[in-house]
Amino acid sequence: MASTTSLLPPPPLTGAARTWGTLALSAATFMNVLDTSIANVSLPAIAGDLGVSPNQGTWVITSFAVANAIAVPLTGWLSQRFGQVRLFVASVLLFVLASWLCGLAPDMASLIAFRALQGFVAGPMIPLSQSLLLASYPRALAGLAMAMWSMTTLVAPVMGPLLGGWITDNIAWPWIFYINVPVGLVAAFASWQIYRHRESPTRQLPIDAWGLALLVLWVGAMQLMLDLGKEHDWFHSSVVVALALVALMGLAFFLVWELTDKHPVVDLSLFARRNFWAGALATAVGYGLFFGNVVLLPLWLQQYMGYTATQAGMAMAPVGLLAIVLAPVVGKTMGRVDPRAYASFAFLVFGLVLWMRSLFNTQVDLATIMVPTLLQGVATAFFFIPMVSITLSGLPPERIPAASGLSNFVRIMAGAIGTSVATTVWEDRASLHHAQLVEALSQGNAVAGSTLAGLRAAGLSAEQALAQLNRLVDQQAFMLAANDVFHASALIFLALIPLVWLSRPQRLGAAGSADAAAGAH
Repeated sequence: MASTTSLLPPPPLTGAARTWGTLALSAATFMNVLDTSIANVSLPAIAGDLGVSPNQGTWVITSFAVANAIAVPLTGWLSQRFGQVRLFVASVLLFVLASWLCGLAPDMASLIAFRALQGFVAGPMIPLSQSLLLASYPRALAGLAMAMWSMTTLVAPVMGPLLGGWITDNIAWPWIFYINVPVGLVAAFASWQIYRHRESPTRQLPIDAWGLALLVLWVGAMQLMLDLGKEHDWFHSSVVVALALVALMGLAFFLVWELTDKHPVVDLSLFARRNFWAGALATAVGYGLFFGNVVLLPLWLQQYMGYTATQAGMAMAPVGLLAIVLAPVVGKTMGRVDPRAYASFAFLVFGLVLWMRSLFNTQVDLATIMVPTLLQGVATAFFFIPMVSITLSGLPPERIPAASGLSNFVRIMAGAIGTSVATTVWEDRASLHHAQLVEALSQGNAVAGSTLAGLRAAGLSAEQALAQLNRLVDQQAFMLAANDVFHASALIFLALIPLVWLSRPQRLGAAGSADAAAGAH
């Protein structure tokens, strides 16, 4: 039964109300996006404080991403059931609560659970902030509204590593979560005051409960398999095998159910469209590679290069600088340039960036590390909006929300998978390189002998000298392993270019362009 809320859309906001509304929505979005990157440089500190390995600490990132991916497809149903404004404000307040609980977490299990809660309640926040913002502006100013909104999502990845590193080094890691509390409370209060009289119509809709349960089952089992695999020797462990079987069977039942249900939680028929499956696949793989390497680099810098969290944040921060400059140019020229050309250029630049990183050694300085990070901003600007344009191209307006939700689900899941795969491959390759280096440093090796003699002469015992030599071997092994991951990622980015050209995108209209810009985040 429909609510008494007017079915006519409210008129655009004017004056101070529009300004404050834009600031409130942007603050909530900024807080959300910041939390996807602020923890990256803090992982070693969090892991050390909670008594787990830094690679186990990556669960802090993957648990947020997986829960967030599951929540995204539910946004449409929830907003129709409860109203966009009520859902947005509730999402922000629950995010604040989950952030506070993350800061209070006494152990890693609690932190992972609270991060999963934080990711789940954050799901509706970004799509609803876009929807409410576009409704606040006249149609002629929709492009300006999305440009202002996009600035917050581009600045947040710059601020995240810097802020996370500084807080971790100078205060304590729980404060990377506590800072969300005042920002979120102000954003929620302002949003409610401005938008509560502009609530969207609500109606009772059936929910695909079985589809949702199967989605949670197979996605959760798959992510647990990926995260536990490296600790339990993969398929030599009965636990990992059991999780793999649950994930496969859950996925099979999920596909059958969703293709036959009248109100599916995700519209899988979209994959019948070539533009959608080619665009979604290229976006997912590209984002998985991008996010996996974004997590790996600060881990390597802090664990094996002696960087503090602040220094690692400085090395990662430039990623958004050129994106801020170039993203508006990409948006303005999308109507005149084939988006496949822009996407291909982005993949070439990503390939160049990762090839440059594959040449790093243990003597690399901060300035050299920052150069490819700065260039990565170019690739980011030319990646998201063109790829969303390709993915949504040719769809009727009524199918764009479902398509945007599904493509974002696939992309966010790929980011979580990319993080697990990148750290697992890094550890495995490091073990291989360590064995090869130790084999080369046999007792008869002159370099090893002179190094040990020098360490003994400096006053170290035989055991201490061997331990120091082993630390040097570890540093080299993990550096070589990181180079392997960077090099392989560069080649995969180049291999994605032909996939982009399988699509046949049509030119998007004004509304489609706004949807593309919105879906990019």
